[in-house]
Amino acid sequence: MMEGFDKKENGRVREEIFSKSVRAGKRTYFFDVKATKRNDYYLTITESKKRYEQDGKFHYEKHKLFLYKEDFEKFAEGLTEVVEYIKKNQPEIMEKVESESSEFTNVEFEDLKEKK
Repeated sequence: MMEGFDKKENGRVREEIFSKSVRAGKRTYFFDVKATKRNDYYLTITESKKRYEQDGKFHYEKHKLFLYKEDFEKFAEGLTEVVEYIKKNQPEIMEKVESESSEFTNVEFEDLKEKK
């Protein structure tokens, strides 16, 4: 998706303020900054995965999460806490994932915090 691209969401057109896509193995994550009617920014996180039917046709299975600015800090703290827990309690799994995932893009949720 590109900056300034309009897209329908729940029947309404929402302008894309900023977008970032991240390919991660068989999934793609889309981080889209949008604005409400009152021009408050919010984030949608969409996970997209290609699924094949038995006849060979495919469709994209999508899951979407809406994250509003008042929740950015708590969301980032919770995500950081669980990632650190996994790294501490299963470091061998994290090492394997990191060595296999050279195509991953590092996303810093600190960038989502509201500027003061």
